[in-house]
Amino acid sequence: THTAFEIGSTDQTYSDELLGAHVAQCVRCDKLSFWLLGKCNYPLVTAAPSPTDDMPDGVKLDYEEAALIAQQSPRGAAALLRLALENLCNHLGDPSKKINTNIKDMVANDLNIKIQQALDAVRVIGNEAVHPGEMDLRDDNETVHMLFGLINLIVKTMITEPKEVETFYNLLPENKRAGIENRDKKT
Repeated sequence: THTAFEIGSTDQTYSDELLGAHVAQCVRCDKLSFWLLGKCNYPLVTAAPSPTDDMPDGVKLDYEEAALIAQQSPRGAAALLRLALENLCNHLGDPSKKINTNIKDMVANDLNIKIQQALDAVRVIGNEAVHPGEMDLRDDNETVHMLFGLINLIVKTMITEPKEVETFYNLLPENKRAGIENRDKKT
């Protein structure tokens, strides 16, 4: 027969040499993985960083879907990350406006230039992924991996950090906060 049984240091492997298919069961967690021609097809493995904790749910869904396909389709992942960015800009701005207009409005409200650049990088690269243009992301895992990092950076800067500062500021006694607010009133 062409069936083999091997015991490795971490996996038990069952294979059919004719098909090039292998099923492995992890000895640590007992979960199965399916391999075809030396490539793991299930579960899908991702090198993308996990989404940051404060990422809004709708954004997180697109981000995680992009992470699942990034190895197989960097171009598809970039397009999904652009969609995640659009949802993030809708969360941070006006959902009735286009992504570019939301970014423009944030810039007008003193958005940090580095965050503006991160927003525009994800927007433009994501657009290039789905529209014929100057960039071809079909085999560009490195650029797509950077897009994951930029989305997390934007969430941390625009959502997590302000939330942390607000929590800390609210620990101040109420009379001290009132004094600060009186000091900063515009005349």
